[in-house]
Amino acid sequence: MTGLSIGKLAARTGLSVSAIRFYEDKGLIHPDRNTGGQRRFARADIRRLSFVIIMQRLGFSLKEIIALMSALPDTRTPTKKDWATISKQITARIDQQIEQLQQTRTNLNGCIGCGCLSLKKCALYNQDDKIAVKGSGPRYTMGNRSNEV
Repeated sequence: MTGLSIGKLAARTGLSVSAIRFYEDKGLIHPDRNTGGQRRFARADIRRLSFVIIMQRLGFSLKEIIALMSALPDTRTPTKKDWATISKQITARIDQQIEQLQQTRTNLNGCIGCGCLSLKKCALYNQDDKIAVKGSGPRYTMGNRSNEV
């Protein structure tokens, strides 16, 4: 039996051995065992774990990542088509995050050092907490506008 040891997989992915075991316990990777009982990982597990890292950096929860990866086959290396299916599922969310970041950048660029000295004109200020009906948090930076109240 060939395959990558857990140490080699850790070196290739930048994850700790304990993190790899954690992801194994969560069912994201499925190593084989050699006759000595040592884990042996497929090279495809490098891509699977890299996907987990990327998704976490994008703000996806472990629960969301597990749901996405449940569509990947366990018995073979995922194909380009397999990954494309997952990509379609996350594109809308990534586009939404990009839009929110761009709006936040626009608001901050217009706000920092604008010199208006007037909270009545500020694009970020939520006078009298009017936008609270839309939910908690910084609603204007989350895409709500003052004319939506």
